Amino acid sequence: MVSALPLAAYGQTFVNTNPENKKIILEEFTGIYCQYCPSGHAIANEIQTSNPGNVFVINVHQGGFANPQGNAPDFRTPFGNGIVNQSYSGSGFGYPSATVNRHVFPGMEMSAAGTTAMGRDKWAAASDIILAQNSYVNAAVQSSVNYETREMTVTVEVYYTGNSPVSTNKLNVALLQNNTKGPQSGGGQGNNYNHMHRLIHMITGQWGDEITTTTQGTFVSRSYTYQIPEMHNNVPVVLGELELVAFVAEGNQEIISGNGAYPAYTNLPINNDVEILEAYAIAPTCDGTVAPKIKIKNNGNNVQTSVNIQYSINGGESQTYTWTGNMGGWQFADVQLPEIAFVDQVNTITFSVPSDENNDNNTASVQFNKAPESSSTLRLEIRTDAYGSETSWYITNSAGETVKEGASYPNNQSTYIDFNLENIDCYTFHLVDEWGDGGGRATLKDHNGQTIFNILGNSYTSYANAQFSTDGTMGLADQSLNAVKLYPNPSTGIINIELDKKANIQVFDVTGKLIQSVEGQSGLNTVNLTGKGKGVFVVKIQEGKNTTTRKVIIK
Repeated sequence: MVSALPLAAYGQTFVNTNPENKKIILEEFTGIYCQYCPSGHAIANEIQTSNPGNVFVINVHQGGFANPQGNAPDFRTPFGNGIVNQSYSGSGFGYPSATVNRHVFPGMEMSAAGTTAMGRDKWAAASDIILAQNSYVNAAVQSSVNYETREMTVTVEVYYTGNSPVSTNKLNVALLQNNTKGPQSGGGQGNNYNHMHRLIHMITGQWGDEITTTTQGTFVSRSYTYQIPEMHNNVPVVLGELELVAFVAEGNQEIISGNGAYPAYTNLPINNDVEILEAYAIAPTCDGTVAPKIKIKNNGNNVQTSVNIQYSINGGESQTYTWTGNMGGWQFADVQLPEIAFVDQVNTITFSVPSDENNDNNTASVQFNKAPESSSTLRLEIRTDAYGSETSWYITNSAGETVKEGASYPNNQSTYIDFNLENIDCYTFHLVDEWGDGGGRATLKDHNGQTIFNILGNSYTSYANAQFSTDGTMGLADQSLNAVKLYPNPSTGIINIELDKKANIQVFDVTGKLIQSVEGQSGLNTVNLTGKGKGVFVVKIQEGKNTTTRKVIIK
């Protein structure tokens, strides 16, 4: 079915008709023998993760690095040479490289001026530029696959919110496969590297279908069928791991915008089965609350429009959140759950969905730690690689303000930076590599030798961070103060504090503002925070030079 009609005459179904900014189509040129391609994959993934729903990655295996040797898999396609060849000219082209919407970014080119291929250190900046631009066209894609016959149906809708500067555009539909295990130089996983967003076919051919009406208000709908083969270049094409990316281009190069989707599957062996596919990891935090995130999957034929999710922390009171949406067979959804409070150093959140035809996959859990609490005197060691100027760091407080920072260090040397953080607060340490391939090692410790943050250069790409809190003191707390009892926690406002000796009790909010001060006596003391608001407060207890702190949550 092909149409190019005013929207009112056709009856739009699922494409957005409101003006949007451009979305990113990042075509990454890669190969299984490319040593630095895993770094490129990580950078592309970071860009996509930071811009959910607005960045779509296509990994094009092509060239000498993709030419399989012996029993290695062949991930190439007949379309790779054409896509790569139009992106560069002359010398200086290397792997990994990528185009961002096949756009020319002056000064960022990997080879000759006016070409589109860029080194991996330029992808993030180029993406930021495109994401900030208005698009004159929106695209959306939906698909279904018959599990028994392997026939795929794809429908793409395009709507012009403005006029195209050219009379003819081209609609492209790329079919990708995820989670393919195979070899990858530099991946550190032998033959078990997980290849994602791997191009296996261009459903619309090398350069796409022509759209010949490109004026504001035009609605275009295209439908395609494709018989999914069992194998592609002797590599299994696995149902359930397929992904579609559709985009509109001006000719064979400049991509204006696009969108992506995962197919829904029909004629599955089971009708009703919701699985908790993944409970996402939670980094150590000192906020006192976390907002957990899980991925659910529909393994059955029945379309899921709502799912009740129960979750609790450390066996405490259960909370229920109802996800709503439209999840067809073998489709999945990320679910951001509301915040839940915690007080323990080590915490476990458990999740469950209602009973169905398969109860073996209805529960999941994730464990996380409370962020370390340190004294206020800290030492940072920066150990650079051969490009020390690429490494920088900064520390932000709970208000997001930068309180300490540093940059540009000597090559292949350790630099030590000593500093104090005077306020009681929750801080975040940030480490940045400008090129995006890691390389700088960093270790942050307090003066007692407690490690707050430690990372090796090959453990991150362009960015890593960690939270920690400070108690506002320079020394170790007295053992008798460490034995202080504070309860209940969480509290509705009244806090009981048991002391072995007289001590000053101060309560601060998370910004470090003093809320209340009490001269505590030996025995039971009561602090009333009713009316001070909800959230995390810091209780500082000081006897002479000895100090300890406690976090308390007011519900």
